[in-house]
Amino acid sequence: MNTKKAFTLIELLVVIAVIGLLASIVSVAVNSARVKARDVQRKANIKQIQTALELYYDANGAYPPSGGAASPNSGWSNSTDASWNTLQTALAPYLSTLPHDPREDASGWPGGGAQSFAYFSLGYGCTQQWYMLVYRLEQAQGPDPGVTACNGTVFRYGGAGADTNVKTVGK
Repeated sequence: MNTKKAFTLIELLVVIAVIGLLASIVSVAVNSARVKARDVQRKANIKQIQTALELYYDANGAYPPSGGAASPNSGWSNSTDASWNTLQTALAPYLSTLPHDPREDASGWPGGGAQSFAYFSLGYGCTQQWYMLVYRLEQAQGPDPGVTACNGTVFRYGGAGADTNVKTVGK
């Protein structure tokens, strides 16, 4: 008797289906980890910028001026255009390279849905004596802390919800 040992078509299809299911589960888990990692990187980048801004303030008695952005308006500096280079130059003694969003969009600002960083330090009663940074997380995490300008105006571009994507921080 000559018997051949082989898998049946049904057995092969079941194995392929199981492998496909496992691959999709792993893919979702890896993508979720990537999103979380980018959000952690964003927060770390913002902390670096804040530290550099404080060092600049200690040395100069004012925060560097913002301005020149295409979005949201020319009073801002935005990491998606040349206005960020001006801020980079001002902060160069304290931070060798000014960070960008890990998944930066070509244009736009965080309050409008773009992945970018935005900086503002002008107006509201005490130009360059306060600042705000606005950035966007991929996963909503907690409330937007907001910033209060010198005249008492509160800026909270992420809104007052319990979980927001857009964060407004500063001093």
